[in-house]
Amino acid sequence: MTQKIKIVAINAASERGRKFPVEKLDLNQDGVIDDVHAGTIRPVSMFDVAEAKRFYSITGAKELDSGQFAENILFKTSDNLDIKIFDRFLKDEVVLEITQKGKPFHGRFSEPGNYVMPREGIFCRVLSGGTLKAGDEMEYCPKVFNAKVITLSDRASRGVYDDRSGPAVSEILQKHFQKLNWRLKIENIIIPDSREKLREILEASLHDSDLIITTGGTGIGLRDITPDVMKDYIKKEIPGIMEMIRWKYGIEKPAALISRAMAGVNGKTLLFALPGSVRAVNEYMTEINKHIKHLIYMLYNVDSH
Repeated sequence: MTQKIKIVAINAASERGRKFPVEKLDLNQDGVIDDVHAGTIRPVSMFDVAEAKRFYSITGAKELDSGQFAENILFKTSDNLDIKIFDRFLKDEVVLEITQKGKPFHGRFSEPGNYVMPREGIFCRVLSGGTLKAGDEMEYCPKVFNAKVITLSDRASRGVYDDRSGPAVSEILQKHFQKLNWRLKIENIIIPDSREKLREILEASLHDSDLIITTGGTGIGLRDITPDVMKDYIKKEIPGIMEMIRWKYGIEKPAALISRAMAGVNGKTLLFALPGSVRAVNEYMTEINKHIKHLIYMLYNVDSH
């Protein structure tokens, strides 16, 4: 079922502070044209009527005018929206992408808008411009990150033994995304140590995957081909992560220095090639997860400061 919001009121202002009702919002890549926040890191602000009512009930304040919370768009919805970063609102050609929920406190908070927006405000950027008016409905599209976890193992692919490293990657990654409060869908695939099979999956996966993580085939044996294939699909290598991991764990386990694990980017897809043991997966994923949020913010050109 498609979830929607209905725009109750639209507001703008040429100076910081509260905003005032306007007939329409004309949007371009900088935000609301002629609004004070156009071109900033939070160009379009949104606020849920339900949050305003909750504020009134807590504080006993009388109902305030549209724009009092410094919002461009005041909306209502009959759905329980679980709004997260990178979710989108769509109306015809207009596409708004959420880049922040809430914002840092600053200054003195004598106005209700200053008190509430830092907690419940929704801030968006404009991916596609157009015009919005009061009464318009917008479709809410939750962002679900897609990950492919590929295990390369001749014996596991034949069923000689169960794949343990692939599920370990998935479990660690899923727990981390839950901690980040982001949605994640994971597909696990097992293939032999085959250049052709890996290329086939990578070719088919790059257009719809946010992360591709392989496990296995990063050594120097004749059948260890994973990095050799992956390097053809990595447009920008991220050598520091793997260098740090090899150094950190290689001090105690010199064999870790032989690993040819690698990391990089293709478009907005992160690619990681990890060793095939469960112990190595735990070590590598522990370190990789420290960088996931920042990497994704960089790929989506979102200022997280």
